[in-house]
Amino acid sequence: MFKAARLAFGHGIANARDEAMVLTLHALNLPLRLPILEFPATRKVAVADATRVLSLFERRITERKPAAYLTREAWLGDQKFYVDERVIVPRSYIAELLFDREFPFLPSANKVRTALDLCTGSGCLAILLAKRYRKARVDATDISPDALAVAAINIKKHRLQKRVKCLFSKYFSKLTRRRYDLIISNPPYVRGAVMRRLPREYRNEPAQALAAGEDGLDALRVILLRAAHHLNPGGTLVVECGHARKLVERTWPRLPFFWVETSGGDDCVFMLTREELVAQRFKSQQHA
Repeated sequence: MFKAARLAFGHGIANARDEAMVLTLHALNLPLRLPILEFPATRKVAVADATRVLSLFERRITERKPAAYLTREAWLGDQKFYVDERVIVPRSYIAELLFDREFPFLPSANKVRTALDLCTGSGCLAILLAKRYRKARVDATDISPDALAVAAINIKKHRLQKRVKCLFSKYFSKLTRRRYDLIISNPPYVRGAVMRRLPREYRNEPAQALAAGEDGLDALRVILLRAAHHLNPGGTLVVECGHARKLVERTWPRLPFFWVETSGGDDCVFMLTREELVAQRFKSQQHA
């Protein structure tokens, strides 16, 4: 049914079979991560249960909403988050880095006491930051009050209200005196031409969380211009930018981007230190 309807996938679920399974397990009140060998093989599916499953299937086809909006939940690794149409469905290669305790390039736990998740959306990356850096205070900022309301729900669900704070801010505009040891961001980065031809599943997400101007770099321009001012000495910036490595390197040829290998390849996430950003600004002034 999903294939015949030509549904689009990519919101944490890659294909029709997996999305059908997620919706089925949700409708039957079975855990999403139930091993296949432990399925209750003797359980009979009641008519009411089957009706709920088929109803979700029908909604998925007619409404063209990602499964996460229908189930009101999304997963990053083994962490569950509440989502609705006020935020984009969580999906980030940065999450992989935060889960990987052996990843050698992120700052060690004792070096991060303040962290920022810029453009937090549902708050998922801010929560993962707080769980990796257990002594850190984390700010979660967004320009959308609706997104911050969803982030607050997730922060409460994960019992992190004391260390993770939601702040309304357009990028760094309300963070005048705040400095951080680590800044991460999965900002808008979709190009104008791509926005205009997005499948309905993506158009059901908030456009301002996706669109970043005609070349997709509007958010990145602000981040690279202002991040150094908000990083402590030795601080690190980690940014996801889609598969835009070539364009980013052409636009900022003097910046020594360190590109991280993720499941999406080596063209999605880059890292820079405060010192590298400051040096680039100095070189630009000299060149001018």
